[in-house]
Amino acid sequence: MNSTATVAATTTTVTAPTADLRLEAVVIPVADVDRSKKFYEGLGWRLDADFGFDNGFRVVQVTPPGSPASIQFGTLITGQQPGTAEGIYLVVSDIQAARDQLIELGAEVSDVFHPEVPGAQFGRLDGGQAAGPADDGASYGSFATFRDPDGNTFLLQQVTTRIPGRVNATSTEFASVDDLVGALKRAAAAHGEHEARTGEEDANWPDWYAAYMVAENHGTELPR
Repeated sequence: MNSTATVAATTTTVTAPTADLRLEAVVIPVADVDRSKKFYEGLGWRLDADFGFDNGFRVVQVTPPGSPASIQFGTLITGQQPGTAEGIYLVVSDIQAARDQLIELGAEVSDVFHPEVPGAQFGRLDGGQAAGPADDGASYGSFATFRDPDGNTFLLQQVTTRIPGRVNATSTEFASVDDLVGALKRAAAAHGEHEARTGEEDANWPDWYAAYMVAENHGTELPR
């Protein structure tokens, strides 16, 4: 009698580390490179590059203050029609202050608004936008828009507390001095409420501030 032995192979799946894919630059279409360059430099955006070549190719790169990603435009760089870039998010910690600053620098910025229905911030729905910031200044809920000389549209969004999982859990970062100042002010206000609840002065307020700012930055539970 023959016997057949069946050997089951065990397969172990090894997941390779995911390579970092850092969003470095977004290309926008413009009609007049020099006009666009002047506009963005006028807003205080850092000029990183302006390279022109004999074959007609030219690339200009500018970076908004505090941003890890940049904007590129030029000639022979995209087939998109000038002004067709839409909904490019610029995240700010204080939308009213950012709006006022942009207006002072020459941009035409909409009034601050908040969407009453999902997606209304993009302006593709009939209505759905209500005047003023989101109730209680809710993070991710307040917007304003502005356009460059060609009509490419930027969307300011106020973010003060991140949704969990949206940031690197091993680090706490602030993109600019303004962001850090805003975080300190929110921590101070929350700490005042904390002292009012406990009925006593908190001598360890630096520790409380630090815990609050890290938790807010990571989107985790805030100390009370």
